[in-house]
Amino acid sequence: MKIFKPLITVLIVGIGAMLVYIVLNQAIPAAKPILESAPSNEVVKNQKEKIHFVAVGDSLTEGIGDETKRGGFVPIVTSDIEERYRLTSVEVENYGVAGERSDQILKRMKKENKILKNIASADILTLTVGGNDLMKVIQDNFFGLSIKTFQKPQAKYQKRVAEIITLMQKENQTAPIYVFGIYNPFYLNFPEITDMQKIVDNWNLATEETTKEFQNVHFIPINDLLYRGLDNEVGIDSTLDSSAEADIKSSNSSDLNIVDNNALYDQDKFHPNNLGYQLMANALRDELIQTKSEWLIKK
Repeated sequence: MKIFKPLITVLIVGIGAMLVYIVLNQAIPAAKPILESAPSNEVVKNQKEKIHFVAVGDSLTEGIGDETKRGGFVPIVTSDIEERYRLTSVEVENYGVAGERSDQILKRMKKENKILKNIASADILTLTVGGNDLMKVIQDNFFGLSIKTFQKPQAKYQKRVAEIITLMQKENQTAPIYVFGIYNPFYLNFPEITDMQKIVDNWNLATEETTKEFQNVHFIPINDLLYRGLDNEVGIDSTLDSSAEADIKSSNSSDLNIVDNNALYDQDKFHPNNLGYQLMANALRDELIQTKSEWLIKK
């Protein structure tokens, strides 16, 4: 009888552990994917078999901060639409250059015939622009910044965005253009600029107003997605109590460097990380689905 006691004990413990696992497995919901997998049967009548996707812009198009080194939001969206609509291929041209402002992007487009040639044959065009324009205003006026400081640069920026769109549509009158807004990472690097969220909102509003002047041009807002991070997990180190959080949020001290955002690249707290690019891809993917008649259907 003594021989079987250890065996019985092991069985009881094992059964108990299994019951605990079953209970927890039922109680804890499975994590949802950030970018939902594309359905395999979404085929549109009279759709194209191949798509040409041309991305133009700054570091967000280049994919700076993407730890996977795949190239940011562009390959994520490419894979999604290829699978979603069972395309034979998606040809991608990425003309993203880190650090470029709107004037530099426009100059590069005019100078490089290859870019214009690919724009002319594109089915989908995307543009990321504006973050470096805003940063230049901050750098040039750092010790005298106010909301008014950004008004004239914003008007000039708005004009250049219109010129970029006009140039794209001169080369290609049928492909829709998806223009990303900018987001506010500046509260991490420049916490003393307390009006930055309002400034970013104004900047995005100017871009959105510009896109509305054109047909088949769509504004993709990403500020709320990247400013707050996934599940709104932006803010103060979780080890702090609520009173400490309030003190730090209301202070302008160097202690603010503990503020974090799970959608931004750890090394610079400015560019999106892989998660941030997936959030951008989500936003673009949703707009592509809504406007598929503009790029997927044979004309």
